Amino acid sequence: MPKYVVRHGVMRQLGVFSARARDRYARGQRVIARTGRGQEVGEVLCEATDHVQSQMDKPATGQILRLSSPDDDVELRRIEQAARNQLDFCRRQVAELGLAMEMVDAEQVYGGERSVFYYLAEERIDFRQLVKLLAKEFQTRIEMRQIGVRDEAKLLADYGDCGKPVCCNTHLSGMPPVSMKMAKLQKATLDPTKISGRCGRLKCCLRYEYDTYRDMQKELPRVGAEIITSGGRGKVLAQEVLAGQVLMQTEDMRRIVVDSSDVLSVLPRGQAAGPATAKTGKPAQPDKPDQPAKRKAPPSPGGPRPAKREDAKRQRGPSPRPHAKATQADTATGGGKKAPGPPTASKPPASDPPASDPTAANAPTANNDPAAANDQAAANDNDHPATDSDSSANGAKPSGGATS
Repeated sequence: MPKYVVRHGVMRQLGVFSARARDRYARGQRVIARTGRGQEVGEVLCEATDHVQSQMDKPATGQILRLSSPDDDVELRRIEQAARNQLDFCRRQVAELGLAMEMVDAEQVYGGERSVFYYLAEERIDFRQLVKLLAKEFQTRIEMRQIGVRDEAKLLADYGDCGKPVCCNTHLSGMPPVSMKMAKLQKATLDPTKISGRCGRLKCCLRYEYDTYRDMQKELPRVGAEIITSGGRGKVLAQEVLAGQVLMQTEDMRRIVVDSSDVLSVLPRGQAAGPATAKTGKPAQPDKPDQPAKRKAPPSPGGPRPAKREDAKRQRGPSPRPHAKATQADTATGGGKKAPGPPTASKPPASDPPASDPTAANAPTANNDPAAANDQAAANDNDHPATDSDSSANGAKPSGGATS
């Protein structure tokens, strides 16, 4: 059973319709077909092969009954006049009911099974009372359908700026989304009056070649990238997508147009020139700079590593000067209590080597640390307390060379 693609209705919907085995139809012939809404007049576009059907998104189905006859043409003109009368009556009822809606068009199917009214509205409209009035007046099934501004142009527009019939009223079965990004990629003017269609929105034709432009742009280095060509290194300033070329600024501030086949490598922004890589692959990664080796402190010959100066001060405790003063009562009684001093280690005998004690080996000496010399002097004063109570009470500082 042969199948054909048929366009029908005022919204110019597409469907795949089957025909009887002995019937053959050519492109452009008008036929009477049975659709989901009833009998309608349609136009045959082509035979519905497997390839054609794979390009269509959920097409409607139906059956071609016969070719349109002259009597069908007369009936069609009568139906069109009746649809205009229905639209005028509906507009008067909308004004009387005070509904916030704008009636655009009315359609009556060929068999008279229903009438469809198309309208524009910003919000949801309660038109139940309107439907009752229309059904009572025309004695048929009433269908209200809300549309957008692009659908309005599809119903009412005729020719576009290019001089041909508008796309939405000829071959487009759907309304694809169009964005300003598509116009920028194709280097189209950004003047809204020149890139807008009859509906006031961006032209649908801006989307036709967008996928091709995007695929070709992927083969070019991006704007701002550093590239290496056979003539030297430079920076990409602009792209010519259709020509497959880029505008490059060289290191000596010259601007030249380079073909994409002459680009040897593409480097990230700010990277120094390295070995050439394929322009479709990843850019060459620069060698990592040599990291300086961490310096290690030499091990101590007598034991573990010596502690830092701050650790040594923390172990010695606070300075002995505030603790060298003795109170008058302690000095007078001579009770044997010594003034509190810092906890310091006693001086080991000369015969005992300090190598056996790691703590003693790590302690600083008076020869290489002045602070240690003061601590040693304070320790000697604690071993031999002064007998002059007046000098102790007055807070005199003990001398490093005092003897008992």
